[in-house]
Order: sequence, then structure tokens, then C-alpha cells
Amino acid sequence: MNCALGPENFPSQVRISLAQSVGASGHHGRVSSPVDLPPPRDIEAHVGDLVAELAHHLGERGVVDLCVELLEGADARDHLPELAYLTGLDFGTAGHELEAWSAYWPRSWGARGLLYVWHDSATPAVVAGLADEHWRPAEMCLKVATRHEVAGAGDGAAALTTHELPRVRAQALRTLAVTGDTEHVAAVRDRLDDDQDDVRRQAARALERMAQRLDLDDVDDHS
Repeated sequence: MNCALGPENFPSQVRISLAQSVGASGHHGRVSSPVDLPPPRDIEAHVGDLVAELAHHLGERGVVDLCVELLEGADARDHLPELAYLTGLDFGTAGHELEAWSAYWPRSWGARGLLYVWHDSATPAVVAGLADEHWRPAEMCLKVATRHEVAGAGDGAAALTTHELPRVRAQALRTLAVTGDTEHVAAVRDRLDDDQDDVRRQAARALERMAQRLDLDDVDDHS
């Protein structure tokens, strides 16, 4: 099953006609695209399997560095062969179809790749990504922080507990459940009165998990 994000379900000609352009962000130039990188064996495979296949070619640390570079705003057009593995989409050699995607998508793809490969060197980029101007990369960084229990993610996650989107608030609470500290308890407790059921449930679960992790007695007090 293809797990690519965004308008990949649209026909190619519709995707190409979309307005906003990828690549406006700065290019760090740290990771060069290998000339002889073969295409994925099965581009319809789950993205986790595609990332694992890319790691076979580049090494896990090489994929981590690539994902960090994209998350930090590198020009995705410099990494077209690798994008097939990170997205399950074929952008061709010239990247024309990439022009259909807004600039936040490569940041989201880079963050998502870190769900499947990890090194602590990616921690600063993930923590910084929690403050991304668009919610998609920020939410994906929350997921990465949750899966890998990323140190230092608590403040950024706490800030996102008041995001306008319930899905982001809920994910922020999942992140705080595993990365939050005592100073984040109040932010979690505040979500017990959220107007969305799922957010309230995640807040209660996060408080329970934090009480266990932090050995707190009064974490469940709620007035």
C-alpha cells in the first residue's frame, strides 16, 4: 500500500497544475544525491519498507542525514532519486511534478523518514521542527519525538497542546506522555477540558503515563 502524503491521489496533470512551488527554502548542500541510485524495487511498497531499502543503499546514517537536511529546508530538487524512497512517488529526473507540492511537504517527508531510521544527531532538527510554520512538519516531528523519545521535545510539544487542530493537540499529548517533564504537567492537565473527546482521552493517558515516569503523586488532581 502506498503511504505517500498529500495530492498523490490526483492525476498527474492535476498535480502539475497546482500552484505553490517546492524548493523556496535554502539548500544546505551537505548531502549529495548518488548518481547511480537505482529506483525502488516496488514503489508501491509501504514507506517504511522503502526507507529501509534506501538505507541499504546509503546506510542508515546517510538516510538520517538526508532526512535532516530535508526537514531543515534543503531544496528537494537536489534529491529526486531519494524522494522516490521517502514518498512512494516518482518525480522523474527533472522534478517537474515536484513543483506541484508546497514547500512544507519535503520537510514533512524528511521528518517522516526519521520514523524508520534514527540517530541522535537528528535530535536538534526534530526539536526545531516542532515550531515549523506549517502544522504537517510539526505534527510529524511530534510523531518522531514520540517514537524515539527525543530529548528536549517537551517544550515544543507543550506549545502544540493548544494548536487549532485537534489532531495536532492529541499528538502533542502523546509526545508529552513520553518526553514531558514536571513543568509540562499543567499543559497536559489543561487539555482535560478540551472540546474534543480524543484530545481529552489523550490528556488523561498522558497524565497517567507522566505520573508513572516522573513518580508524581498529585498529577491527577483536577479542579
